[in-house]
Amino acid sequence: MKGDYIPLIVGLLVFLASIISLRLGLSVAIIEITLGAIAGNLGLHTEEWMLYIAQFGGIILTYLAGTEIDTKLFKEKFKESFLIGFFSFLIPSIAAFLFTFYFAGWGYKASIIAGIALSTTSLAVVYSVLVETGLTKTQIGKLLMAATFVTDMGTALALSIMFIQPTMLTLVFYVGSILIILFVDRFSPYILNHPKYFNKVIEPEIKFIFLVLLIFIFFAQLGGGQAILPAFILGLVMSKHFDEKSKARVILNRLRTVAYAFITPIFFIVGGMKVSWTMIIASLGLFVALFAVKIIAKFIGVYFLAKKYIPGGSMYTTLLMSTGLTFGTISSLFGLQAGIINQVQYSILVGVVVASAIIPTFIAQKWFLPVDDEDILDSDT
Repeated sequence: MKGDYIPLIVGLLVFLASIISLRLGLSVAIIEITLGAIAGNLGLHTEEWMLYIAQFGGIILTYLAGTEIDTKLFKEKFKESFLIGFFSFLIPSIAAFLFTFYFAGWGYKASIIAGIALSTTSLAVVYSVLVETGLTKTQIGKLLMAATFVTDMGTALALSIMFIQPTMLTLVFYVGSILIILFVDRFSPYILNHPKYFNKVIEPEIKFIFLVLLIFIFFAQLGGGQAILPAFILGLVMSKHFDEKSKARVILNRLRTVAYAFITPIFFIVGGMKVSWTMIIASLGLFVALFAVKIIAKFIGVYFLAKKYIPGGSMYTTLLMSTGLTFGTISSLFGLQAGIINQVQYSILVGVVVASAIIPTFIAQKWFLPVDDEDILDSDT
């Protein structure tokens, strides 16, 4: 009988990432992606269970990010978050398209894929970093997540226009998602606050949330959509139930603990494992150029608006908005599966996406971490 060594190695990577993160004072997401990239290029391969848990981990992170959005602040700062998020999507998508089409010699559709993939900001990375740095409850953290959602909404819409061929199942997914969100919003106070369910060791509230997210994934697969957006909207809708003064807040903290213990690390490790160093090295010049295009375009799209609206955290905001992972990888994978891009182009795009999740985050945490939240936002906006 031969033992399966892969779960053992993955468990070791998850543990080592935590220790290294605490030792270096860096986001554990960065370490997990890096270790995943190292392990993947040394021969570790993904198994089906890892891919599904990784998908689920991305959905959980997106849901948790939604619960942290201050809807009141989002309404008050809608113009700011929309402008930052919209130009964070628009400028990089145009820049990456023009560069790959006119300078790299990629085909028209392949260049569109590059534009979509490199326009993204990873809500999962942004949320993870903000949680670890204690900024989720600050105004900059809330505004950052709102702007990131706008960016990812643009990416998701572009991806939908490019790939989705509407069917009855697509309609079922979208209509079903709306109905589920409305139902859960109405029904969740009963689950979250009922004395028979609350604060029990078997955690029925967390299992209820997991079940709803799994339903999203199921119907998204049937309808050819993505469960990320309905998961975020569900978190946004349910955020009022997890108010700081609510006793249900403890449930959210426990959900975060459960997720960060094993589920979300798989998401980041698998993301790192998708990078092929061999193919990137073979096209190193193009890789570096595309990375520079993404970062410069993000800077142009975000920094000047952030300088106006978030004067005390403009560079930090720009760097975190430069991160990519989930939608960037999804966009690249869709392009590969549809035969629009080849394996080399896929590896380069995913490599740039993963590098953008590591390098800007490292710089942001090391040298641009905001200190005084009272001076971060422009009080006149």
